[in-house]
Amino acid sequence: MRSLMFVVLLLVVGIAGFGYYRGWFAISTNSTDKEPSATVTVNKEKFHEDEQRAGDDVHGFGQKAKEKIADQDGKAKEPQRQP
Repeated sequence: MRSLMFVVLLLVVGIAGFGYYRGWFAISTNSTDKEPSATVTVNKEKFHEDEQRAGDDVHGFGQKAKEKIADQDGKAKEPQRQP
Protein backbone atom coordinates (compact mmCIF):
# COMPACT_ATOMS: atom_id res chain seq x y z
CA MET A 1 0.00 0.00 0.00
CA ARG A 2 2.85 2.34 0.83
CA SER A 3 4.50 1.75 -2.55
CA LEU A 4 1.20 2.47 -4.33
CA MET A 5 0.91 5.81 -2.55
CA PHE A 6 4.51 6.60 -3.50
CA VAL A 7 3.80 5.85 -7.18
CA VAL A 8 0.66 8.02 -7.14
CA LEU A 9 2.62 10.86 -5.49
CA LEU A 10 5.36 10.58 -8.13
CA LEU A 11 2.76 10.72 -10.92
CA VAL A 12 1.11 13.81 -9.46
CA VAL A 13 4.44 15.58 -8.97
CA GLY A 14 5.57 14.56 -12.47
CA ILE A 15 2.39 15.82 -14.12
CA ALA A 16 2.52 19.07 -12.14
CA GLY A 17 6.18 19.60 -13.11
CA PHE A 18 5.48 18.87 -16.76
CA GLY A 19 2.48 21.21 -16.72
CA TYR A 20 4.57 23.98 -15.18
CA TYR A 21 7.27 23.42 -17.82
CA ARG A 22 4.70 23.57 -20.65
CA GLY A 23 3.16 26.76 -19.27
CA TRP A 24 -0.13 25.27 -18.11
CA PHE A 25 0.41 26.54 -14.56
CA ALA A 26 1.94 29.72 -13.17
CA ILE A 27 2.81 30.33 -9.54
CA SER A 28 3.03 33.82 -8.10
CA THR A 29 3.73 34.94 -4.56
CA ASN A 30 2.59 37.99 -2.67
CA SER A 31 4.32 38.55 0.61
CA THR A 32 3.21 41.04 3.19
CA ASP A 33 4.66 41.36 6.66
CA LYS A 34 1.91 39.35 8.32
CA GLU A 35 0.54 36.99 5.70
CA PRO A 36 2.54 35.50 2.83
CA SER A 37 0.42 34.03 0.05
CA ALA A 38 0.89 32.07 -3.15
CA THR A 39 -1.43 31.91 -6.15
CA VAL A 40 -1.58 29.18 -8.76
CA THR A 41 -2.99 30.22 -12.14
CA VAL A 42 -4.12 27.68 -14.74
CA ASN A 43 -3.77 28.62 -18.42
CA LYS A 44 -6.63 26.62 -19.96
CA GLU A 45 -6.02 27.94 -23.48
CA LYS A 46 -2.41 26.70 -23.50
CA PHE A 47 -3.55 23.33 -22.16
CA HIS A 48 -6.19 22.95 -24.89
CA GLU A 49 -3.72 24.05 -27.59
CA ASP A 50 -1.26 21.38 -26.47
CA GLU A 51 -4.05 18.83 -26.22
CA GLN A 52 -5.15 19.57 -29.79
CA ARG A 53 -1.57 19.47 -31.09
CA ALA A 54 -0.95 16.12 -29.36
CA GLY A 55 -4.14 14.71 -30.89
CA ASP A 56 -3.10 15.88 -34.35
CA ASP A 57 0.35 14.36 -33.90
CA VAL A 58 -1.08 11.01 -32.80
CA HIS A 59 -3.48 11.04 -35.75
CA GLY A 60 -0.58 11.83 -38.10
CA PHE A 61 1.51 8.98 -36.70
CA GLY A 62 -1.41 6.60 -37.13
CA GLN A 63 -1.91 7.72 -40.72
CA LYS A 64 1.77 7.21 -41.52
CA ALA A 65 1.65 3.74 -39.99
CA LYS A 66 -1.41 2.83 -42.08
CA GLU A 67 0.30 4.05 -45.24
CA LYS A 68 3.46 2.11 -44.44
CA ILE A 69 1.49 -1.08 -43.81
CA ALA A 70 -0.45 -0.56 -47.05
CA ASP A 71 2.82 -0.11 -48.96
CA GLN A 72 4.25 -3.29 -47.47
CA ASP A 73 1.09 -5.24 -48.25
CA GLY A 74 1.18 -4.00 -51.83
CA LYS A 75 4.81 -5.07 -52.23
CA ALA A 76 4.14 -8.47 -50.71
CA LYS A 77 1.22 -9.16 -53.06
CA GLU A 78 3.14 -8.37 -56.24
CA PRO A 79 3.96 -11.58 -58.09
CA GLN A 80 7.64 -12.41 -58.21
CA ARG A 81 9.10 -13.13 -61.63
CA GLN A 82 10.98 -16.34 -62.10
CA PRO A 83 14.08 -16.27 -64.30
